[in-house]
Amino acid sequence: MDEQSLARLCSENNRLAQEELYTRYAARVFTLCLRYTHNRDEALDLLHDSFLVALEKIHAFTYRGNGSLYAWISRIAINTALSNISRHKIRFVSFAPTQSDPIDEPADEEIARVPQAKLLEFISGLPDTQRAIFNLFCMDGYSHKEIAGMLGISERGSTSMLVKAKNRLRIQINEYIKKLE
Repeated sequence: MDEQSLARLCSENNRLAQEELYTRYAARVFTLCLRYTHNRDEALDLLHDSFLVALEKIHAFTYRGNGSLYAWISRIAINTALSNISRHKIRFVSFAPTQSDPIDEPADEEIARVPQAKLLEFISGLPDTQRAIFNLFCMDGYSHKEIAGMLGISERGSTSMLVKAKNRLRIQINEYIKKLE
């Protein structure tokens, strides 16, 4: 069934279509949610909350071509994750970029030796603000201007937090690679 038909049937409260929607996209949305949280249980909660919102608002979905339904649901999941961070009273602080000692960038071959699960573990271990900005910028393709608007911080604050997140990840990757040798 194509996305447009699936969305239409979901908006008509067709249970089979709603189950198909969940079956088709739940794994990818769960992975997306997992990037924004510390643990699987919280990611599952975000997944379910995201689908509840999606099914509630499916009538507002506008088909824009193949892949647009997943893009729409993933945007809902990102907003749900960011709302979750706000609910936990995480305060986004705006910092000016700082000069620090450069951290050696791991080579592509070295990064390839790090299992994907370990990289996700490193990302999920970032402080909430850094993790959110890293995911929004690096994984979901938002600009610093868009991130600043979403999080109520300055563009410089977004840039600074991304630098801090990347530096922290570089250190963890370098340490992991050293342990392999």
